[in-house]
Amino acid sequence: MVSKVMAAGLRGIQGVPVLCECDLANGLPAFEIVGLPDASVKEARDRVRSAVKNCGFDFPLRRITVNLAPADLKKEGPVYDLPILLGILWASGQIPAVSSRQAFLGELSLDGALRPVTGVLPMALALGEEGVDTLFVPRENGAEASVAAGVKVIPVSHVKELVDHLRGEEKLEPLPPYDYAGRREEGPDFSEVMGQESVKRALEVAAAGSHHVLLIGPPGAGKSMLARRLPSILPDLSYEEALETTKIFSVAGLMEPGEPMVVSRPFRAPHHTVSAAGLSGGGKNPRPGEISLAHNGVLFLDELPEFRRDALEVLRQPLEDGVVTISRVAGACSYPSRFMLVCAMNPCKCGYYGHPSGRCTCSEQSVRRYRQKISGPLLDRIDIHVEVPSVGYEELRQRKPAEPSASIRERVNKARRIQQERYQGSGIHCNSRLTPGLMDRYCRPDREGEQLLRAAFQTLGLTARSYDRVLKVARTIADLAGSEQVGAEHIAEAVQFRSKSFHNILFIHGRIGCCGQQGVNCGQLCGYCGQLVDSTRFLLLSPICG
Repeated sequence: MVSKVMAAGLRGIQGVPVLCECDLANGLPAFEIVGLPDASVKEARDRVRSAVKNCGFDFPLRRITVNLAPADLKKEGPVYDLPILLGILWASGQIPAVSSRQAFLGELSLDGALRPVTGVLPMALALGEEGVDTLFVPRENGAEASVAAGVKVIPVSHVKELVDHLRGEEKLEPLPPYDYAGRREEGPDFSEVMGQESVKRALEVAAAGSHHVLLIGPPGAGKSMLARRLPSILPDLSYEEALETTKIFSVAGLMEPGEPMVVSRPFRAPHHTVSAAGLSGGGKNPRPGEISLAHNGVLFLDELPEFRRDALEVLRQPLEDGVVTISRVAGACSYPSRFMLVCAMNPCKCGYYGHPSGRCTCSEQSVRRYRQKISGPLLDRIDIHVEVPSVGYEELRQRKPAEPSASIRERVNKARRIQQERYQGSGIHCNSRLTPGLMDRYCRPDREGEQLLRAAFQTLGLTARSYDRVLKVARTIADLAGSEQVGAEHIAEAVQFRSKSFHNILFIHGRIGCCGQQGVNCGQLCGYCGQLVDSTRFLLLSPICG
């Protein structure tokens, strides 16, 4: 007799239904598992044999063959323990037949207790699409599995109570379906940051359009502090975003016990010693890396030049495509990787190049060598480059209340709603993802803005990619201002965010030129050094001019 019990496996972050077939035949006692199992699946033979005996059932002394179909899918992990055990008990007549609309997932301990497994949510979703209406999972996985709509989830603690349920002797109660109410977990707040208004403005623009950011400043200026508060001004996760993010964390085994879904945008901050595989994902059996774990959230790289060059270069393709593909001999899998990249670095090795105190001890050659650790193509993919100056004593002493994250988030949400309505039906939800066709339609500046952009392109030596990113940032700035048209003031601020990279820049107040010359109009290029005069609160002062 051949028994068939429904289970599931994983391909990337997608679940795949797996049929566990069990056959008992005459002959010398044997126990074989086929269907491309890995070592952890083959070890199920010993776990199942011990669990069957310790639960008071008879382990058949026959030739047992278990087939996990489809045979071309690599089977990994202990998730097949429970369906294999049930298949043997069914085939030996110790439990009644199991319905094809029921599925079972779980790892067995030697005494028959069930242990949690990873990747339950994507497997539950795949089984629901296959027509399964009832899913039995370890109790610790119950809350996560209940997120799958249309599937009745029954948590189980021990094989004995499951068998009693299947025999009709004791009824197990299903969990109520999970109701996603759009809640979020509150974290660090911008109200705790004194000063740094220009940087807060840059991060607000970045959050409104999901742009990448580079923070450059001396040690202790607050770069890490500001970056860690960026998630507090990002919009709430939609249900679709939360579901996709949860699937990634579930596959990676990072779900918090008792938490059905990831309700806040991820913030990942790997150490600079991380390898290329640690960032992109990989391994013999590929698992998601940091760039996928940051999907729909923030990837923060502190001390950017200290990261390995090969590790940083793997960011190029995901930054453009929003997906990372990992290829191995056994196959390939893709993980989503649409994230906001936030990088922080010092202007030089000692960290004080251009500091008003004059504390820098680095030579010009040392400064150039330090900055060359970051490749030009990677820098070109970062939309916003912003200087983080040291906070003054008076700002620290006075401790004036700063604007809370909730107020900033309201403006960000308003800008995001504008973008969603504008790009409705295109599959794009924010300005940073604009295609060339949509840019021609929605990012075309007015006459003055066009003149300013032309001058900036020629003066600053912008690349074609930089040109596009300036327009996208300008479009976001216009959305924050509630303007349908991209004007010169929006272009000027966007260009300023590109022109700061790797220059010794100081911020000053007032409407004067970047060389200190009076009478330069806002949004114009300085005739002395070619820098743009800021159109908002701050202007550029560069020591390389005059």
